Amino acid sequence: MQDYHKPFNESLDFVEKKKNFTNRYAQSITEQVVHSDINNVAKNNKLTEEEVWSMVKNVANKILPVDVKNLQKLGIDEISLVKSQGKFIVVLVDLSTHKLIGLVAEIKQEAIKKKMLEWGDKVLNQIKEVSMDMTGNYKSLVKKLCPNADVTVDRFHVTKMIHEEFLQARIEQKKAASSLKAKERANLLDSLKGSKYTLLKAENNLSDADKVKLKQVKDASLRVGAMHTLKEEFHSLFEKSNNLGDGILELTDWLKKAQPYYKKSVETIKRWLGEIVGYFESRTTNGIVEGINTKLKLLKRCGFGFRNLRNFEIRALLFWHFPKELAQ
Repeated sequence: MQDYHKPFNESLDFVEKKKNFTNRYAQSITEQVVHSDINNVAKNNKLTEEEVWSMVKNVANKILPVDVKNLQKLGIDEISLVKSQGKFIVVLVDLSTHKLIGLVAEIKQEAIKKKMLEWGDKVLNQIKEVSMDMTGNYKSLVKKLCPNADVTVDRFHVTKMIHEEFLQARIEQKKAASSLKAKERANLLDSLKGSKYTLLKAENNLSDADKVKLKQVKDASLRVGAMHTLKEEFHSLFEKSNNLGDGILELTDWLKKAQPYYKKSVETIKRWLGEIVGYFESRTTNGIVEGINTKLKLLKRCGFGFRNLRNFEIRALLFWHFPKELAQ
């Protein structure tokens, strides 16, 4: 005879085993975390941070690891999440989908290799292009792991290098003003003061006031003026070159003219010429990675509850990969 007085527990498929919350509730909490942070979500829902994080991890286990089976264009970059501490992490991005696909805790080749090997040989062999900066730390590794990939240097990094050398020349001009006569010194310093963003901005985007400032700088410093003209020519050749042949010729001509002014940049470009001119064929840009890096820094600043990189990676990956159907 069946004992009707014996207690029993009904199995509910919408409640995780050994969990006291429903899947729908966990998804709702996780969506809130995606757009906020652990601390505020806990307060707003009268939960502990541990309870919130438990739900986030529960949902993340169903979504992660990220599906990379269609990965063909990979972007690799470095980012410092803690300013002035010199500690960098590596950011891995699918340049076709513009989404983060992984973070590596350190910039050592072994750490990056371990992360990429998780994707499997099939994915690594199908990658056609890897875009990176010019640190030199990743090129040999990529050649080994991704035998069918072309390594390209993103124009963003080359442009950034040129801008840095340009601004350094501006600073040196200000220092050199001390050797000039009083009137000339005052004129040069007054012209260079507040000119940083005017000099870096694309000339066709300058306001009337910016144009006046630019002319003032060029009249006061022939060197800065010449470097500005070269900077604009560099931008233009990457915008207008329609094929590999034209791109190489125009870049080679630019290097000759730029040699007296951009010595460091010219030498670096020559060392990486093959990878840089690859842009003229693929037109691949790593610029999207900068947007992702900016978002990662923002997430770090409001990332209450993230005490290690793995937790931070989960939070970051959920931002780019939380399914829309779960958010509805």
